[in-house]
Amino acid sequence: MSHGPGNTSFYLCGSLLLLVCLLKLPALFRRPHDMLLRAVCLLLFAGALVFFFAAPDSIATINRLTGIPNFAAPMAYSALIAFSGASLLLIINWRPAPPEQTRRASRVCVTAYGLVIVAINVLFWWGDAPVEQLTLFDGYYARTPFIREMILTYLVAHGVATMATSVLCWRWSTEVHGSLRAGLRILAPAYLLHVCYDVVKLVAIGARWTGHDLDFLIDRVAPQTAAPSALLACTGFALPLAGPRIAHVAHNVRQLRELRPLWRELRQVPTPGAVRTSLPWWSPPAVRLTGRRTAIYDALLALAPYCDLGVRERAHTAALDRGEDARSAAATADAVMIVLAGARRRRTGAGPSPDAQVPPWRPRDLVLLSQALASPVLSDLRAHHRAPAESSPS
Repeated sequence: MSHGPGNTSFYLCGSLLLLVCLLKLPALFRRPHDMLLRAVCLLLFAGALVFFFAAPDSIATINRLTGIPNFAAPMAYSALIAFSGASLLLIINWRPAPPEQTRRASRVCVTAYGLVIVAINVLFWWGDAPVEQLTLFDGYYARTPFIREMILTYLVAHGVATMATSVLCWRWSTEVHGSLRAGLRILAPAYLLHVCYDVVKLVAIGARWTGHDLDFLIDRVAPQTAAPSALLACTGFALPLAGPRIAHVAHNVRQLRELRPLWRELRQVPTPGAVRTSLPWWSPPAVRLTGRRTAIYDALLALAPYCDLGVRERAHTAALDRGEDARSAAATADAVMIVLAGARRRRTGAGPSPDAQVPPWRPRDLVLLSQALASPVLSDLRAHHRAPAESSPS
């Protein structure tokens, strides 16, 4: 236990974890036998307790209310053990494995860390810790019978769980890709920092056993070693959940940018209002992308009566002659045909025929079509058709 950051940061982090846990409870009530969901809720609740019990004011308040010096110590250590056990339990149930193997490993994890929590509290009651220690409990009582064993039990059990969690995260990360892999690669060092926390405290305790004083490792170095782990762990667990959503938004934004040249080209054509109307910039990318695709298809429908397949054929040949591959040449040919159709549409001002049909372009084709607007074949065509009165080469 250590004062570390102010009470506000402890209580804020604990409250956020508790809030997320409460939001998960309805799903847990609907699926009470879902071990993964139970592990998530246990992890969130235990993490909240760790922050609440580790706050400097909480330590003093618990000791004062119970009238037992250092009663906050076994409470904080029990919460830390529950958190580390829940972390290991979550990875066991999260990682794909045969159901029976997962159930067996889960039972061992729950039993082992349940017994550790019992042992911590029993050892505290057997021991004698009459002098209140808010920041140096581990060092001050490093040689006290039973209290010494309690401290070693929580440090070793916590270190084993966090080391196992770190190793499992790293091994699993080699088998997966994307945001899950990134999240696991963040979780591995996050839990390794917990191991460093335990090692630093064990060094200080070992120094006490040999008559040396390295207590600064307990109240200054150890908290700083573990401090970044909370942020890394939250990021690591959140990334696999948020990653697909972020990737989807990024994909929509990228397509909006890729379709912009085609959209701007078609906005110059006298087409229905949908082409000329832009959604507000704060609209979700998915909504804006749907609107942009709809506008493009509406414009293509208006231009369909003016599309000349002969123009397309000659543009396709020209693109191949310039060294474009078959896919790019086809997109360039479509782009040339559409641009010239737009020129004819502007000259005549006539509306589309009732039976006009849009060529069956798919969303991916629209991106190729938009990219083809930068083709040298089309650039040459524009250079020869700058004057509004100039006739079509078709």
